[in-house]
Parts: sequence; C-alpha cells; structure tokens
Amino acid sequence: MEKVPSKQAIKILLIEDDSLTSEVIEESLLSVGYSVKTANSADQGQEIIEDWEPVLVITDQDMPGSSGIDLLCDLRKRENYVTVIFVSGRRDTKLVVRALQEGADDYIEKPFRVPELLARIEVALRNNEMHRELAKKNELLEAMVEVDDLTGLYNMRSIYDKVDKEIARGRRKSSGIAIVMMDMDHFKSVNDNNDHLFGSFVLAEVGAIIKDTIREYDFGARYGGDEFLMCLTEIDAEGAQKFCERLRKNVEAYNFNDGSRSIKLTCSIGVALMINEYNLDARELVRQADHALYESKEKGRNCTSLRTEFKDIPTKTSAS
Repeated sequence: MEKVPSKQAIKILLIEDDSLTSEVIEESLLSVGYSVKTANSADQGQEIIEDWEPVLVITDQDMPGSSGIDLLCDLRKRENYVTVIFVSGRRDTKLVVRALQEGADDYIEKPFRVPELLARIEVALRNNEMHRELAKKNELLEAMVEVDDLTGLYNMRSIYDKVDKEIARGRRKSSGIAIVMMDMDHFKSVNDNNDHLFGSFVLAEVGAIIKDTIREYDFGARYGGDEFLMCLTEIDAEGAQKFCERLRKNVEAYNFNDGSRSIKLTCSIGVALMINEYNLDARELVRQADHALYESKEKGRNCTSLRTEFKDIPTKTSAS
C-alpha cells in the first residue's frame, strides 16, 4: 500500500485579497500541519503554482486582475490535477453552479466556520489522492497498451503520433531527425528450421539489443513481424550512420541461444534523415526509411542505406 503523505508534505496555496480572511485561513491550515503559501491575486497565484506545484488551491472569486473562475479554467487545462476550493462572500447561485461546472471541488460561503473548512479540505484532499491514483493507473494501462509484449518496445498503435511530435520539435530546434528501419535477414529460416517459440525468443532478444543500443531520449518500436523502427532525434548523417553501424554489429555479434538452440543472424538497415527540410510527415518519413531498407537488401543485406534526399518511391520488389 502506498504511504499516505504527511500534512507537511501537502502544499496548499491560498489566494485571498482580504488580509484578515487570508490570515485566519493561513493560521488555521498551519495549525494542523499543512505547508502553506499565500497570494493576494490570481495572477500572483499563477506564478506560485508554476514554481511550487501545490496540491490544493483555495481561492476567492473577486480579486484584482483575473478572477477565481479564470484561474480554475486554466488549472483544468493542465495535465496534473489540482484540487480547487472556492471560499467566497458571493452567494450568487449562478456563480456557485458555474464554479462547480467548471471543475471546482467545493464552494464555501463566507463567513465560514474553521472546523468545517478544515473538514472540507480533508475530504477534497482524499478525493484528490483518489484522482491521482486513478491517473497513475490509467497511465500504466496506456503504457501497457502501447508496448509490444514480446520485445518490450513500442508497438505501432501510436508511433506515428510520437514521430510527428519529434518532427515538430526538430523543426523548432532546427535539428535532425532520423527514422531507422531494421529487418532481420532470412528470418523465415529461423522458424522453418526450429519452431515459432524459438523465433519469438530471437525477436525478444533483438528487442533487448535495440533497447541497449539506442540513446535514452530516442525510442524504438516493433513495426511488425521481424521488422523494427527506431526514431533518432537531434542527430546528423554521421551520427545516424554510427548508430546504425553499432546496431548492425551488435546484432551480428550476438549469439541467440535459448539453452537448447543457438543461431547467429544479421540484419539490414535503412535510414531516412531529415535535417533542414521538414516537408515530410511521420508516415512519409517512415516510408522513405522503409525504401532505404529495401536498398540494403538489394545490395546483399547486412548493411545500411541512408536517404537524405526524398523523391517518389518505386514499388518494392525484393523479398525479405
């Protein structure tokens, strides 16, 4: 069971422009052990949120500059959930309804009783903890769905979206991005001369080789069957060539041995590198790398072909 954080570890930001109300709430929170910071406007509160990352924000509605609703709407656009409680002298039903509809966790009218305020804060924090636990589980489930069970690499479920994001980032930074396609040479003979269990063992080992070879900020995926894709970021032609040669040699030198059978294999690699002209999307860049892979097979396999100029791609004719 995950350890429940102490109250000192729970950060609460209080945004209140009335100094007397702010002092009462702050002292009440500190008296029971919470970690507290204060702001007298939503704009000042935004700055504290960016740097301090509180779990809970207590805010008034009417303040100089942005309103409490404005702050709430901004917080609900963020990925990490922040609990928001309104403490306001406004008793307008329309405002209360709007605050709750926009995602406020509670709305407390002034004047308030301190014990009730503290109790409502505890309830809101319990809900926050459940929300965060649910978000963690959803992230884990999403990661599991995106990962190929056999190799531990990504599957193709969302790989094009990931590559498109890297293309956009490369465009902003004027840096190179390369797609590497790798295919195991004569892999059909592995299954034909052994069985599919050994074939699966080999693919799992290839996945491990790829993970050991790529940099931590790059990523790899199983494209399908015995074909693999890697995305290399912030890289030039020399770097892409060095990576592919290192990967090719790692595969060639590896002894695929499951304890009863052993085999040596090679791979063919194709690379599409885009540096200055970002005129391709993810699917087209992968398509160019795939054609470069077939160029390697036509040259006799166990080698790398690099494409930096992109043109119409002829129909594939080579066998795997």
